[in-house]
Amino acid sequence: MNSMTMSDASPNEISPGTLLARHERGERNVLLDVREQNEWNLFRIPNAIHLPLGRVSGAASEALAQFPGDEVVVYCGRGARSAQAVEMLRAQGYKATSLAGGIAAWIDAGGEVEE
Repeated sequence: MNSMTMSDASPNEISPGTLLARHERGERNVLLDVREQNEWNLFRIPNAIHLPLGRVSGAASEALAQFPGDEVVVYCGRGARSAQAVEMLRAQGYKATSLAGGIAAWIDAGGEVEE
């Protein structure tokens, strides 16, 4: 039996509500936005690192160098690209989790974005 409280999140995912609760407790989260540049330019979660999906396999070590061993929460528009990025990051040894539903679900949950 699965004991997870959020039925919409898989073990590779974190729900927007859980991430929001962590944020409200003041926990530091490494956020990685894997959307394209034009999407990033519109809006993003504050303090996120931008690394388009196509560059994750080659540039992750440089982009995430200051966060060794930290969990990386990856997000995109709705969750498909971030799930791919999580697989790539885990293959490189990172502790990575996808934001379920992407930035759209983050906004729906009341999460903050910046332009």
